[in-house]
Order: sequence, then C-alpha cells, then structure tokens
Amino acid sequence: MSDRAYIGIDNGVTGSIAYLLDGTVIFLPTPVFKEQSYTKKKQQITRVDHSELMRVLSPWKPARVFLERPFVNPHGFKATVSALRALEATLIIIETIGLSYQYIDSREWQKVMLPVGIKGTADLKKASLDIGCRLFPEQVEQIQKHKDADSLLIAEWARRLGL
Repeated sequence: MSDRAYIGIDNGVTGSIAYLLDGTVIFLPTPVFKEQSYTKKKQQITRVDHSELMRVLSPWKPARVFLERPFVNPHGFKATVSALRALEATLIIIETIGLSYQYIDSREWQKVMLPVGIKGTADLKKASLDIGCRLFPEQVEQIQKHKDADSLLIAEWARRLGL
C-alpha cells in the first residue's frame, strides 16, 4: 500500500465519497438534504449538505481528490442542473479545506476498473457494484445499499496508477 491518501468522489446528489489510505477504507453516500425548490412549482430539490461534507472531508488531509466530471447534457436539463449544483458545493468545500483535486471522466477509471464491453447505465452500475464488493469485502453492506461502488473504484484507480 501507498502512504498517500486517495479520495474518490462520484459527483452528484446520488453520488458517494471514498477514502483509501494504508488499508483504511471509508465509503459513504454524499451527504444531502431536501428542500423546497427555488422555482414557483411545488417540488423539492436535493442539495449537498455542505456542513456535513466539510465535517467528513476535513480529517482526510492531506489527500488528493479525484472528482468525476459531472453529467452535462442539454436533453437532461434537471439532471444537469443538479449535477452542476452538487459540483459547485463540493468544490467550495474541497477548496476551503485546501485539498488538491483533479477532474476525471468516468471512462478513464471505468476502462481500468471494469470489464471490457460493458455499456449502458444499468450494466455499468451492476459491474461497479460487483467489482466493488469483490475488492472491498468489508464495505459490501454499504456498497449494496448504495447500489454501486463508483467512488471506491475511482480512488482505487488513482491508487493503482500512483497518481
């Protein structure tokens, strides 16, 4: 194992955060809360709980953060707005704490960590869940509850590459 700490963040309000250092493995869902939308329409939005995210990430210094680039697609306007709001909240916390970070595309880590030929969201999530459970058996309950291990696989990808 390396003495370098790695944080993988699967961006978004349904994402997760993972921390790897010398056999220590922490995996948790991104802390969020719901509130009334900022539009006139009666609906709720989910936001990153910045206070809780700060509490979680603060002890993990020094560590390098690998942050998955957010989903941006004009055909998925609501999902794009949500992803960008989550990204901004996460970046503010990372920068406030003073952690270094790097954006990565999902294909970068998936190419290394997932089997060749897997396509489509459902199959990618299933492969992430299966491989995450195999690589991190002590986290099986959390991975199964979250339904994927993307942030763990992002952190493991960075660790394997020595980034």
